Amino acid sequence: MNEKVLKCLYDIKFAIDEIDSYFLNREKRFDDYTKDTMSKKSY
Repeated sequence: MNEKVLKCLYDIKFAIDEIDSYFLNREKRFDDYTKDTMSKKSY
């Protein structure tokens, strides 16, 4: 596998792990996320 693909896969895994860490002590529910203004990024 070339280095660019490995970098992309690493970045994806890192992002998933980081997102998952936000929910360590609570259930993963989309409704809760949408109501949490701290977790959402405003554009």
